[in-house]
Amino acid sequence: MESFEGLKIRPISHDDREWVTDFLAEQWGAPVLVTRGTVHHADELFGFAAETEGNAVGLVTYRTDGDGFEIVTLNSLSEGLGIGTQLLKAVMQACAEAGAKRLWAVLSNDNLNAIRFFQTRGFVLSGLYRNAMEEARDLKPEIPTHGFDSIPIRDEIEVEMLFQ
Repeated sequence: MESFEGLKIRPISHDDREWVTDFLAEQWGAPVLVTRGTVHHADELFGFAAETEGNAVGLVTYRTDGDGFEIVTLNSLSEGLGIGTQLLKAVMQACAEAGAKRLWAVLSNDNLNAIRFFQTRGFVLSGLYRNAMEEARDLKPEIPTHGFDSIPIRDEIEVEMLFQ
């Protein structure tokens, strides 16, 4: 795997909110996302930015929930260069520093690349929520009915990593 030379991972700050909102709108259609029936304003969450030469090349947002963290968004503008992995490592470090016991993400069933990404980095499949996207569309009607490779978007799949 190649890596992005000069890649810098840093926490997002209040001063980043405008570009974070724009980035999320570009990547997700809006900064609002729904997981497990909860509406998230991802541009208001904690996160890390990936930059090279002062340009944003990736972003991860997450929220805390009890003794765990949920990754709400994870995007890299160039796949296969380690950007997503470095963003994930930054969240894992934040989990360790906070004493979190669990890190998880909720993915749509069509997102096979994300399911593969998380599993190859030590996450396990921990939940399947059949037809959960119907409820999600009630909260965010813009969610398409079909996704990657024209797969119908129906279910949510949860992946998790547990910490000791």
